Amino acid sequence: MEPPDKQKQSGRYLLTLSLTALGVVYGDIGTSPLYAFRECFSAEHGIQPNPTNILGVLSLIFWALTLIISIKYLVFVMRADNRGEGGTLALMSLVRPRKSKRRGILLTLGLFGSALLYGEGIITPAISVLSAIEGLEIVTPLFTPYVIPITIVVIIVLFLVQKSGTARVGAIFGPVMVVWFTVLSVMGLSHIVREPAVLAAILPTYAIAFFVQNGMTGFFVLGAVFLVVTGGEALYADMGHFGKKPIRLAWFFFAFPALLLNYFGQGAFLLHTPEGVRNPFYLMAPEWARYPLVALATVAASIASQAVISGAYSLTRQAVQLGYLPRIRIRHTSAKEMGQIYIDSVNWILMFAAIALVLVFQRSGNLAAAYGVSVSTAMLITTLLLAVVQKDRWKWSMGAIVALVTPLLFIDLSFFAANLVKVPHGGWFPLAVAIFVFTIMSTWRAGRRVLGDRLALEALSPDHLLRDLQSGRFTRVRGTAVFMTRNPDGVPTTLLHNIKHNKVVHEQTVLLTVETEERSYLSDDERYEWQDLGEGLYRLTLRFGFMEEPDLPSTLASLDTDPVSFDPMRTSYFLGRETLIPAKEPGMPIWREHLFAWLMRNSSSAASFFRLPPNQVIELGAQIEI
Repeated sequence: MEPPDKQKQSGRYLLTLSLTALGVVYGDIGTSPLYAFRECFSAEHGIQPNPTNILGVLSLIFWALTLIISIKYLVFVMRADNRGEGGTLALMSLVRPRKSKRRGILLTLGLFGSALLYGEGIITPAISVLSAIEGLEIVTPLFTPYVIPITIVVIIVLFLVQKSGTARVGAIFGPVMVVWFTVLSVMGLSHIVREPAVLAAILPTYAIAFFVQNGMTGFFVLGAVFLVVTGGEALYADMGHFGKKPIRLAWFFFAFPALLLNYFGQGAFLLHTPEGVRNPFYLMAPEWARYPLVALATVAASIASQAVISGAYSLTRQAVQLGYLPRIRIRHTSAKEMGQIYIDSVNWILMFAAIALVLVFQRSGNLAAAYGVSVSTAMLITTLLLAVVQKDRWKWSMGAIVALVTPLLFIDLSFFAANLVKVPHGGWFPLAVAIFVFTIMSTWRAGRRVLGDRLALEALSPDHLLRDLQSGRFTRVRGTAVFMTRNPDGVPTTLLHNIKHNKVVHEQTVLLTVETEERSYLSDDERYEWQDLGEGLYRLTLRFGFMEEPDLPSTLASLDTDPVSFDPMRTSYFLGRETLIPAKEPGMPIWREHLFAWLMRNSSSAASFFRLPPNQVIELGAQIEI
């Protein structure tokens, strides 16, 4: 048993993590009360704010939060962690079936599920900030012409501060969201005490009565109800930053009760003021509090957006490490926290896309039509992948899998079907983004495989090189040369080109292959594998987890590599720079070959990605037909 002081210290640390998780993890789902309940009664649905419909919608909201977030994600999905890391890519990497056809299907599902989250990363800043600023219209109609300009300014500022890192502002995320969730609770409770009968909506019979009374119209309202759970996938993806326990504590003891109180409070408000349906969140607040509430909502919306933006950075880094995206310049904004990163290209793409959405859709209600399609699809994919993990990794019986997955699939498919009607009204946008990103990911993956096959055909067997070294044909020079190669078997073309042009071989020549495992982190004894080929020729395989940083000089310097010395002053790194020529060779369609060649030209250099010292890098070019 731990001593009292240690228990106190660990308890304080857990409380701090839970507070931080409240700010980062639940920012997205925490700002849903700004628009979710309102959208259930929007004119397009034609649902009147009468007592039966109000209690029915509240019942649907209660059970959606309970079944999807509390049970599906926090109890079951978060068990499927890859050494502590979560998210669709981490979940996909847990599934490694032997059958290639089945693996291809699961890979496609995982990649498309990950690509969908980029659409969410664009929509969340737009809808969150816009819905917060729209509160100014409730205060006075004079602000109506300025809602769009103010929203765009806030979005621009939000993305501009990304380059300085979130370490400083992250410290205030938790306390601000504590204030936000407290305000949500107080607002809701003040109206619940006036209409306590609203609490009866906890009973599922009200949800059933809602469907019976409204038929298919009631079913399509599920697309708006789904807005209350849109932060579920982000919750799972952020698991690696905080751990399971803090995320669960923050939900069950703070976020979940606050959200329920506010939603039920909005319902109670409509019971006695049905004309407030145009914006129940702001109208339920007293007039004197609306200006401060708009300010607080704007800050909370920015925090929600910050979490999604950071998630897009993390997802991009994972995709790069796993070989689904080309190398991209990734800048670390904190010397202490590895997760604090900034990706310039992703940041500006998200910013301009979010601004474009605000200009095109104009109202948060219109944006709500685009929201939900991507997340409901991603949640459905997560359930399917979870079933495979249960069978292959957890060794569950088929009966247990069916008992859990069947109701989850029923819920996911219901929300997915209800959101499909949004596709013509804006839901096409996140799907278009996902298809574009998926095409990039799958093309890069397939192109790397084709390129690897081409290079393997041109590679020389080590036996031929060893015979030449033994014969003394080549001059040996002092120092260590590291030749990076994708092929872990043959001799890389960079070494052959160096011999051809410079007529020398270093005393210590290392053929280095870097592999990224489908695990988040590796232990030191899993890191490297040596092979002494003789005549001063060595083969080294370095392995990294998909959440680790491949800093080659530091990693090589830490190895006990006698007799090979990686003295920084005597080590040279030889890299290949391939110029790809699309050709009618078997492998990929010609349009994908052109796309892969373009991606290859615009990817960051291997020297930068692996943090190699620029003055010790030699690049040797080659033209390769693919």
